[in-house]
Amino acid sequence: MSVAFVAAIFVSNVPQGAAGTIALRAAGTSNRTISMMWGALTVASALVAIAGYAIGDTVPNGGLYAQVFAGGAILVMLADSMMPEAFQHGGRSVGLLTVIGYLAASILTIAD
Repeated sequence: MSVAFVAAIFVSNVPQGAAGTIALRAAGTSNRTISMMWGALTVASALVAIAGYAIGDTVPNGGLYAQVFAGGAILVMLADSMMPEAFQHGGRSVGLLTVIGYLAASILTIAD
C-alpha cells in the first residue's frame, strides 16, 4: 500500500468526519449514536477495502475504469457539496488550502 494512498485517506476523511459530526450534533443526534454510526461506517469501509483487495487482480485492465469512475465521483462530491460548504464556513483561505493539499498529494504521488 502506498504512502500517498494512506495519506489521502487520512487527510480526506478528517474534514468530512468533522463536518458530518457537527451537522449531526446540530440536528440533536446523541454522541453515542454518532459514535455508533462512525464505527459502523469504519467497519463497513474496512470490509469493502478487504473485498476490493481480494478481487483487485481479477478486474480487467488493472481496475483502470474503476479508478477513473471513483476519481470522477470524488470530483463531483467535492464540487457539489464539500467546496461550497468549505467556502461558506472557511472563507477565502479555503482556496489556498485546497491548492496546498493538492500539491502535497501530488508530491506524495511522485515520491512514491
